[in-house]
Amino acid sequence: MIDIILHEPEIPMNTGNIARTCACTGARLHLIRPLGFDISDKAVKRAGLDYWKYVDISVYDDLDDFFAKRGDANLWLATTKAPRCYADADFRTADVKLMFGKETAGLPEWLRERYYDRCIRIPMIGPVRSLNLANSVAILCYEALRQQGFPELKETGLMYKR
Repeated sequence: MIDIILHEPEIPMNTGNIARTCACTGARLHLIRPLGFDISDKAVKRAGLDYWKYVDISVYDDLDDFFAKRGDANLWLATTKAPRCYADADFRTADVKLMFGKETAGLPEWLRERYYDRCIRIPMIGPVRSLNLANSVAILCYEALRQQGFPELKETGLMYKR
């Protein structure tokens, strides 16, 4: 199982796209407050997120609440400041936790220091600050699933034959 953890997400469209990735992959979505948007049923319906019902979502008051309830086993932190590439991470364990920071500030420095050996990055060129959060989640989620052999996912489609 893949757990996608968003620490204080700010942009609703990013979280909506990430929720869709979770719906397509069976990954669980964990949101750590404060959130920069409303996820009430009314707000979700108004946004037209028809896949929301397929997402296993948990919300936590803060990082302490998350760690108390979920622990830190197999935790990986995605950060542009990481010393190693995500391709070097071993995601083959049954349960993998992928944590991402808020769009404007990333993950707190104390957390990155605490889990220094579990910090990974997506390679990028020069002056560009970072990839979009939803894109970063998709890259790491699918890398973890690839390493696990895409468990329970359809690997083939049905194409029209001429």
